[in-house]
Formats: sequence, C-alpha cells, structure tokens
Amino acid sequence: LNEFLLLAFADTRELQLLHFSLFLGIYLVALLGNGLIITAVACDHCLHTPMYFFLLNLSVLDLGSISTTVPKSMANSLRDTRAISYSGCAAQVFLFVFLLGGEYFLLTVMAYDRYVAICRPLHYGTLMGTRACVKMAAAVWGSGFLYSALHTANTFSIPLCQGNVLDQFFCEIPQILKLSCSDSYLREVGLIVVSACLAFGCFIFIVLSYVQIFTAVLRIPSEQGRHKAFSTCLPHLGVVSLFISTDLFAYLKPPSLSSPALDLVVTVLYAVVPPAVNPLIYSMRNKELKDALRKVISWTF
Repeated sequence: LNEFLLLAFADTRELQLLHFSLFLGIYLVALLGNGLIITAVACDHCLHTPMYFFLLNLSVLDLGSISTTVPKSMANSLRDTRAISYSGCAAQVFLFVFLLGGEYFLLTVMAYDRYVAICRPLHYGTLMGTRACVKMAAAVWGSGFLYSALHTANTFSIPLCQGNVLDQFFCEIPQILKLSCSDSYLREVGLIVVSACLAFGCFIFIVLSYVQIFTAVLRIPSEQGRHKAFSTCLPHLGVVSLFISTDLFAYLKPPSLSSPALDLVVTVLYAVVPPAVNPLIYSMRNKELKDALRKVISWTF
C-alpha cells in the first residue's frame, strides 16, 4: 500500500475552488490570531505569568494542529487530486494525535492554574513558579508525544486489506481501522478505550476544579473582584467546552446519526474551527491581552 485516497469535498472545479477559498480564509484567521497571541505574550513583560505562558503553548498547539490537516486538503482541492502517500498519512496521524492530545492535557493544566490562582492565591507563587510551569509544559508535550507514538505505531502495524479509500479529508485513526483485515484492529480499540478513560479522568479533574473555582468566586464580596475572577476563567471554560463537545460528538455520536456529510461537518468543527476561534475567545474578555495585542499591531504597522 503506497498511498491513501482522502475524501473529496466536491467533484466540480467551482466547488473545489470554493472549498480551497473557505479553508484558506479559516487558516489565515488561525495563523493571524494565534500568531498575534504568541507575539504578544513573548514580547510583553506584563504577560510573563503562568496563565499567559500556558496560553502561548495553546496557541502553538493550535497552529500545529490546523497546519497538519488544512494545507494538504487545500492543496488536493487546488490540484484536483485525493491522494496522500503512506508515509504522509502516518506523519499526519502522528502530528494530529500528538497536538490534539497535548492540547487536552494542556487544558487540564490550565484548569489547575486557574484553581490555584483563585482558590489558593497565597500559595500561587510557590505552586506555579517558573520551574513548576516549565515542568508542567514539558509534561504536556512529552505526554502528547508518547500518546501519539503509541497510537500511530499500533495503527500502522495493523495489516490493511479493505482498499485505500478514507472517508475523511485527512488521515484519521477510526477511518484507517475500517480498512483493517481482521480482528487485529482490536489492539488499537483497546488502546482507544484506555485513552478514553484517561480523557475522562482529565475531564473530571477540570469539572471538579471549576466547581471549586465558582464556589470561591461567588464568596468574593465585591462585584469588581467577582468580575475580574470570572474574566480570567470564562475564556478557558469556553475553549474547554468547545474542545470537549465537538470531540465527544465526533467520536461518540450514535451510528444512526452517521452520514458522510454529517461526519465531514463534525470533523471540520473539531479539527478546523477551534484553532481559529480560540484566540477570539481568549481576547474578548481579557483587557491585559487586548492591550498587548494593540501594542503588537501598532508595532507592526
């Protein structure tokens, strides 16, 4: 097997160009938004805090994940082809799972950061010092790498004999497993179940953190204090909700709801839209970030 055939968005030239233009617009928005956040956090000393350090990591992960899938799909539409090489598909699976897994682990760490900042403010400097933040970030990237290496090695060690056509616009593990020959895919299914348990553990941790956070915020006597606390938490909660809801619907929707068109829309919602929308969610209610972004834009122009 030398190559796979990806799902084509359209079969007429006009619709292929429309798909290219739409994805190009989303991709440029993601590049601009995440690029501005990375520049603002790196250059503005006021943003050299744990929360913005993790936000910078989130923007790097978002840029990486959208760059793994969208450019190839755009190039295929422009060249009127569906092919992706076997090695290219393996690289796409590895990078996408690495970056998506890393993002989920990072969102869990960011929930812990908000919990310490609001519920244990006197210990914040100790628990979230520079060394601790670097170790957490390294753990996020390292966990994502190991998680992805396991899945990729396991998926591509399975013999495939059901053709080479994938019903998705990028290489995705469930679609590749559909091409497997026999019960050999059950190893990867077992690994996916273990991953689901790990993801559920992270989800419970995030939920419990926010229960504690909201309990603490509602005890703050001043309205200004409550508003400031909420303004640092709600963007993270919005990003987590978008990430988890789209992923859950993509992978846990009942088979009766499954159709090629719906699967495609859901995949775009969880793989393409969040990296473009996350910078907007974070900058909407955050005055410090808005001021830093204005400075970056004024420096640029």
